[in-house]
Amino acid sequence: MRTRTSLYVGAIALAGIASTVTLYSHRPTVSNDEVIAVLVLAGLAVSAEMLSFLLPRSASGSLAFIPFFAAAILVPAWPSVAAIAAESLIVEAASKRARHKAAFNVAQRTFSLGAAIWVYLGLGGVGLSELGRPSLSPVHLTGQVGIAALLACAVALMLNNILVSGVIGITTGTSAWRVWKDNNRVTAGADLLAAPLILVFAWVDARFGPVAASALWVPILGLRQVHSTNIELEQTNRELFELMVKSLEARDPYTSGHSRRVQNYSLAIARALDLRQHETEQIGRAALLHDVGKIHEKYAAVLAKTEKLSAEEWALIKEHPVDGANLVATMSKLRDIVPAIRHHHEKWDGTGYPDGLAGELIPLASRIITFADTIDAMITERPYRRPLGEDAVRAEIVRCRGTQFDPAITDSLLSSSLWESLFPPSTGRSEIGAIGGELPKPRGRETLRVVG
Repeated sequence: MRTRTSLYVGAIALAGIASTVTLYSHRPTVSNDEVIAVLVLAGLAVSAEMLSFLLPRSASGSLAFIPFFAAAILVPAWPSVAAIAAESLIVEAASKRARHKAAFNVAQRTFSLGAAIWVYLGLGGVGLSELGRPSLSPVHLTGQVGIAALLACAVALMLNNILVSGVIGITTGTSAWRVWKDNNRVTAGADLLAAPLILVFAWVDARFGPVAASALWVPILGLRQVHSTNIELEQTNRELFELMVKSLEARDPYTSGHSRRVQNYSLAIARALDLRQHETEQIGRAALLHDVGKIHEKYAAVLAKTEKLSAEEWALIKEHPVDGANLVATMSKLRDIVPAIRHHHEKWDGTGYPDGLAGELIPLASRIITFADTIDAMITERPYRRPLGEDAVRAEIVRCRGTQFDPAITDSLLSSSLWESLFPPSTGRSEIGAIGGELPKPRGRETLRVVG
């Protein structure tokens, strides 16, 4: 893992050095005014780095990229890259980050900025500092210079995100694609606004001077604070989800991992149904918290029991969907998923609980979670039976089509290419054990951007 990380960082560093050397060959001399402008922007980048904010998957972000790429538009030459590389070295040393993280951060910033400059020049862009203040006008923001700047910034921001996701994926052993999705889900809005803001910021610096650019930087940092607060709140909510689920699993170690598996199955089913991204995410949250009601103390003895439940104990366990819904309803950000949690044990024919809803009166999310919950119960080993194979699970779902399960979802799921992906290789395709009548009742448990 460390070797792969070193090779990855080394390749990016070499690419950054190569782009800087070729930029020097392209234009070796710059004016003193251009050097001063670049140094001022590097100083503004330091202020942004001191106010970095956390992102998912061990990443962090800041608005330092705005003065970074403004320098590329203002002075598209090697001093911009050199100044930002020096600024990055200072920030990394002051932050006392691990050497491999510091090396990556400096390398990827250098490479991203060099790439931005080459894209800008290749699209016909010219340094705003070269145009001279008298000739600068808002027309430049909409002409060839403006288009080249927007595209260059967009390419560089995308490159930055890809590089950061790649190194986090390598060092943590997770999917780089998943890291990219998690981080861009919370920063995509800011990135869309960033490119034109970078262009305006560079134009203000070129037209009115570094003092005006510094004055504009203050409200930009204020907007950053609002945005980063929202990101951190969302991250806190995500961590609260994890805490609630881990607390539940600590109470009931036998079903440890059940909630996360149900979430994964629910997401797969939602994708098989081609649901919208927002709706799929809501279903995933509800699935992760579907059993959170069991965290109540009254369930402790029942969850610890290994014998068959009595009628009274079975009646008690049926209360957990309502308890879970009431608990989740106390969090305003989660109120949209309360119905999904309350009704995840309803049945299509109206014989489920807690409210006996039937058909499409049952929330779609609940109907999907019912499938996921049932599948996990069947393919997970229980004290009273071995796990069931794919054929047995399919037969049971077909048998319960129209009684427990939504017929339309049943047909879509069983005919989808995603069906086989729900089963780990260990379950096999053959039937394991027999399924006579209903599934056995539970014995104590219910059935069914910068690296920080």
